[in-house]
Amino acid sequence: MMHVKMRIIALGLFLWMAGCEAQGQNKELQFIDTEHYVSGAMRMELYLPQLEGKNVGVVANQTSLIGNTHLVDTLLSRGVHLSRIFTPEHGFRGTADAGAKVNSGKDEKTGIEIASLYGKTKKPTPEMLRGIDVMLFDLQDVGVRFYTYISTLAYVMEACAENHIPVMVLDRPNPNGFYVDGPVLKTENKSFVGMHPVPVVYGMTIGEYGKMVNGEGWLKDGIVCDLTVIPINNYQRQAIYELPVRPSPNLPNWEAVYLYPTLCFFEGSIVSVGRGTETPFQVFGHPDLRGSHTFTPQSTSGASKPLLEGKRCRGESLVEYAHNYAANPNQLHLEWIVEAYQQLKDKSFFTNYFRLLSGDNQLQDDIVNGKSVEAIRASWEDDLETFKAIRAKYLLY
Repeated sequence: MMHVKMRIIALGLFLWMAGCEAQGQNKELQFIDTEHYVSGAMRMELYLPQLEGKNVGVVANQTSLIGNTHLVDTLLSRGVHLSRIFTPEHGFRGTADAGAKVNSGKDEKTGIEIASLYGKTKKPTPEMLRGIDVMLFDLQDVGVRFYTYISTLAYVMEACAENHIPVMVLDRPNPNGFYVDGPVLKTENKSFVGMHPVPVVYGMTIGEYGKMVNGEGWLKDGIVCDLTVIPINNYQRQAIYELPVRPSPNLPNWEAVYLYPTLCFFEGSIVSVGRGTETPFQVFGHPDLRGSHTFTPQSTSGASKPLLEGKRCRGESLVEYAHNYAANPNQLHLEWIVEAYQQLKDKSFFTNYFRLLSGDNQLQDDIVNGKSVEAIRASWEDDLETFKAIRAKYLLY
């Protein structure tokens, strides 16, 4: 379980030497108290005046906190008129399974109508937006292309632009913001787990990402959203942030968030990532895989029908690897899925979902054809440099 108190593990404040930067490794680490940064949501003096007398919509879930109080409750206590709550994948309380339909309804505590953006529609309809003067967006992202909160942001921006409603993003730290890596998504693989030509790990806060979507004309027909980002104060990009609330059911701690960018590739395979165990996204395994760690997925809250349910899996636990983050290269770790494929390649290892997650048909082909990890990574370099040049235009911190 995560501590209520948020700790920030700052990475890379000093480099061992010039070569360490190339390897993505860090010499010194720091723990920084929460008093050293302030989330966009907490900086109410920057956005409350703009909400006065307005009918406000808010995109929120269990991560939308100001201290220990939910953003919705805080806004109501300040006299803000909330017309409707919009909620992403996993629902307003953050308990629904990955991919599970989220129903609309009412918030039991406040009686405010909740409109699901992960049910009949993923884009707010004109009916949902009727009567709203301004939209607040406050979700804790994890900085990975296939984590769907950035897709929800894009659809909210697009719908609000079409209906002439300004959007205010209350920015939050990116716990994987300290590196950029992975294949850049190709148009033919566009889906809700990857809508834009960005790498798997893009190194931007959700507010910065929204600015890029707007500035690069990635909304439908190039429409532009009236977007304001309420920035984080004293944000440090070179940091791992231990979040006070799990951003989704199967990311229960900072170790899972840290390992998620790499281990989620296994979601497009026959290998379990520990859904239905106490360590989701911290282990991987399969009944026919070699390894020193064993686990048996069971139906649990947030993982009602996990892959390989009831089957004893063997593989690896990466918890200690996560704890050794200071010595690890800041990059995706393809060696894990490459090794698993080599052991299980005769068992229809990949599913169709893998190409959507990778965003690039070439990655699966390269693994199947036995290409080395180094050669695969080298094939990304030109696209990554192109993306970094685009990204640089929208960085706020």
